[in-house]
Amino acid sequence: MSLAPPAPTALGHLLRHWRSVRAKSQLDLASEAETTPRYVSFVETGRAQPSRQMVVRLARALEVPLRERNELLLAAGYAPLYSAVPLASPLLERVERAFTSMLAQHEPFPAVVLDRSWYVQRANLGARVLFGRLFAPHPVPETANVLQLIIEPGPVRDHLRNWPAAVPALLDRAQREAIGGVLDKATAELVRDLRARPEVAALLTHPDLSPGAAPFIDLHFEVDGADMRFFSVVSTIGTPIDVTAQELRFEAFFPADDATRATWPSFVTGLQVP
Repeated sequence: MSLAPPAPTALGHLLRHWRSVRAKSQLDLASEAETTPRYVSFVETGRAQPSRQMVVRLARALEVPLRERNELLLAAGYAPLYSAVPLASPLLERVERAFTSMLAQHEPFPAVVLDRSWYVQRANLGARVLFGRLFAPHPVPETANVLQLIIEPGPVRDHLRNWPAAVPALLDRAQREAIGGVLDKATAELVRDLRARPEVAALLTHPDLSPGAAPFIDLHFEVDGADMRFFSVVSTIGTPIDVTAQELRFEAFFPADDATRATWPSFVTGLQVP
């Protein structure tokens, strides 16, 4: 009598998922993780129990983000390896100081710190003034998600003059900037919901408009009757080994034309840029 093969484990399911995401065969993964295809197959089918070190090697070969590497370790029966502490934690003190410095140095122009799901974690005065004026006379929400603020109906969308051009580019960017190129579950659900909105779906199925003179799409806001055009530059932390550190990004908004450069500082400080 033959015995039925063991059922795939949770770890096996996760490994197959990430192999599918990365379009890697068992041979590809084995080669990059310095093991054999037979062993990878045994891990996926539950016939082999990998060591903690091997789980990490497989995760690295698959470019699995740190948060999901912890999930792989848990599925294999090991404790998580990568910390996931709040930005205000002493462990991230240097990161907090760096972001604080960058936010201050970018004044008077807007700058924010975003998490993996596009929620604002920090904002400088320039950003608070921008969102404050867009929401006026109502207060800015305490929990602000940039994707929702721009795409869903509301004051930010109402004041974004190039909304039809900005939305497809923003959704493309959400996918491009996802950690490891893969949206986490919560953000993926949010993006699906936003794409399903009728007015957004119509934009996404419309043929691309001819590109403008600039190699990127500005955000063109109407702020108290004035035109303000910004483009942004995004920075991330190099070689992170903490989940939060890997998922944070700093977004600095720069004036996209001379008029914005000259006028915006007066909204923040009452001064004009020479």
